[in-house]
Amino acid sequence: MECSRAALISLGCGKNLVNSEQMLRKIADAGCEITDDYENADVVVINTCGFIDSAKSEAIDTILEIAALKDPAGYPRIVVAGCLAERYREQIIREMPEVDAVVGCGSFERIMDAIEAIGGKTPPMLFGDINAPLDETERIVTGNAGWTYLKIADGCDNRCAYCVIPSLRGKFRSRRLENIIAEAKLLAAEGKKELLVIAQDITRYGTDMYGKRMLAELLRQLCAVEGVRWLRLHYLYPDEIDDELIDVIAGEEKILKYLDIPIQHINSGILRRMNRRGTGEQIRELFGKLRQRIPGLVLRTSLITGLPGEGEKEFEELCDFLREAKIERAGVFPYSPEEGTPAAEMPDRADGETAERRAQTVMAIQDGIMERFNAERMGSECEVLCDGWDEQLGCFFGRSWAESPDIDGRILLRGEAEPGRLYSVRISGEADGELTAEIKGESR
Repeated sequence: MECSRAALISLGCGKNLVNSEQMLRKIADAGCEITDDYENADVVVINTCGFIDSAKSEAIDTILEIAALKDPAGYPRIVVAGCLAERYREQIIREMPEVDAVVGCGSFERIMDAIEAIGGKTPPMLFGDINAPLDETERIVTGNAGWTYLKIADGCDNRCAYCVIPSLRGKFRSRRLENIIAEAKLLAAEGKKELLVIAQDITRYGTDMYGKRMLAELLRQLCAVEGVRWLRLHYLYPDEIDDELIDVIAGEEKILKYLDIPIQHINSGILRRMNRRGTGEQIRELFGKLRQRIPGLVLRTSLITGLPGEGEKEFEELCDFLREAKIERAGVFPYSPEEGTPAAEMPDRADGETAERRAQTVMAIQDGIMERFNAERMGSECEVLCDGWDEQLGCFFGRSWAESPDIDGRILLRGEAEPGRLYSVRISGEADGELTAEIKGESR
């Protein structure tokens, strides 16, 4: 088919958004106008997540919402890309006749091949090698004026028992260091002050390509990029964090003292069942070391409640650890079995109601920790990156070192600001769970 106007919807994580932005570049380079008007587009590309049930439901609902916009001639055409497409290849076409093409995680760079093939005898289905070296396609960077994602690797070799990501995204593959630095320079030239360094496991960076851990060296070189003010790190696996990396994080001013370290649990038996490397005691020791060597550190983690084998004793150990460690940020997920994973076949799984109740208990603990953390910040001064204007509240808003975009809340700003700029502020209060701050002046 010929495509004059194309739209794209990106679901899921920041890593997926980078692939969406690469597809936008391919589409624009082919001469298609990029639009947000789904109803009047020739084609709508939906880049999906397929990690857990809620993500799958969101993707299916989005496909059906766009399908409801189709006119009698079948426009807009729908291309389903990404993790859901990779996971449910034939099922999507068979069970959702509204879909006109399917593009897997190994074929993002062929998005125009899929679009141009629509209208043939059979819907195009492109599934390239998910273990192939990463494509270095440029991006059309979307979203906020001041920050964006910088993906340094894709895939995963960790093989956690509950996770399908390796079967969707392939083995762990690093990008070449010089390509990452070149992209960082381009992003800085476009005015991006904050780069979120992301991969499924950034601590493994370089082990496949260079034969050793290279994250510390990569961060040193990123800190030297002119125009970059903040580097935020997602996600670091606890067993891969060594003294060299800790020294770089502690010593480099541009690296925000905010670390996202998904531990999933603290009980050593549950960690073994999860096929996680290391023990609960090693996690405790690591967090103690990080707190000692990185003043002002904010920790974020991910936790799963209700995995097979988690009884009340194991759950109480997790709760006790959280009260002691006072982790400032946490994403908590009740376990749901994913087909094709070892954990889905394990006995002794807590029922869904119990897993949900435990997740709510953990969140209540975390709410108390956050309330104390916010109270301790009253009257303090910090830098805030202005993200935008809230029309309903009538104020600008932004984030400090302690808030990652989209997951950690905002700081409401009193005073004049401009999105994409850094300001010195004084934390002055709280409104509906969000901090408020007075702008003192622009940060230089």
